[in-house]
Amino acid sequence: MLKSIKHYILHVINRPIINKFERYIIMTNKNNPTFFIKKLLCTILIFAVLIASVVFIFDPFYHYHKPWFGLKAVLNDKEYQCVGTLRNFDYDALLVGSSVMENNNNAWYDDAYGVKSIKAIRSYGATADLCYLMDIAYENHNIKRVFYNIDPSSLSASAETTYKSTGCPMYLYDKNPLNDVQYLFNKDVLFEKIPYEIANSFIGNYDEGSSYNWAQWKTFSTVQALSIYYRKKDVTPMMPETVYQSELDANIKLLASQVEAHPETEFIFFYPVYSMLWWDGIVRTGERDAYIYNEIQMTKALLSYPNVKIYCFQAEEEIATNLDNYMDSIHFSQEINRYMLDKIIAGENELTTDNYEDKLNEVKAFSDKVVNQYIIPYEKDDMLIYE
Repeated sequence: MLKSIKHYILHVINRPIINKFERYIIMTNKNNPTFFIKKLLCTILIFAVLIASVVFIFDPFYHYHKPWFGLKAVLNDKEYQCVGTLRNFDYDALLVGSSVMENNNNAWYDDAYGVKSIKAIRSYGATADLCYLMDIAYENHNIKRVFYNIDPSSLSASAETTYKSTGCPMYLYDKNPLNDVQYLFNKDVLFEKIPYEIANSFIGNYDEGSSYNWAQWKTFSTVQALSIYYRKKDVTPMMPETVYQSELDANIKLLASQVEAHPETEFIFFYPVYSMLWWDGIVRTGERDAYIYNEIQMTKALLSYPNVKIYCFQAEEEIATNLDNYMDSIHFSQEINRYMLDKIIAGENELTTDNYEDKLNEVKAFSDKVVNQYIIPYEKDDMLIYE
């Protein structure tokens, strides 16, 4: 009994001393720089994983996957989103071209041709850049049809891709996971792009078919088109039609290679309807003959393949001379996109091996009519701005 009491007293007396010692050890560890650094690193790691997970899950650039959780494919930034959508979305048709192709609604093509389409867009419309996008699409998709807008300037452009040289986010283009940190830990993505994706998915009536569409923010009118057309004061003598022969040959090779490599795909090419201001401009720079020659040569090369059709809208005078259809010398309203597609569906304006030279020479004749007739009233009324 005495031993038990003694043991209890000793336990009570010693217990506070042990607790104080333990507290001392704990406090000493907390004040230790190593302990602090470890705790800080753990905290940073937890937040980093959390941030990266949020970006990965919502993935507004679709770098990793198509939309989850009922989110819509909100596409408004082609340089950042186009490659990801081509790799990860489900589709069997491509709408390929420059900014003049953006205002097409995918649903128009889907309904007319029984396909599921997606846009492969590059602002400059250079052949090499568009072929690069098509190569990505063909990696994991069977493509039934390609609708390809040929811009005249693309045939004389360099046959080298321009993504890197123009500052595109190459971490979204390559397949190197190490440089994805620029995407996963990006404050603009976290605080702007993801909220924008969520808002457009659940608020309002965002139309996924209107991917990259810019028409709603623009004004199409004669005043607007003329206000940003800076006419060359002096007329340069017409250049030789073969002045861009080396660039043309390289671009023909690029497009022909795509067509030849994919005989299972129907390629529908078309030359869009630019405004008369554009034709006036290239006559004054002396490039008109070279551009027409380039189109004739490209058309000749492509028509040699059985899976190709080509359409031309460049001499649509009623459209091209009505500047209310344009916001500048090139970019037309969405109604013109629809007009051209309806013509293609109806089989009108088609270039064939029998008529393509005549039809493209009619375009040349139209450009002469522009400078000798249609542009004259604007000159007389002093409505043109000169460089």
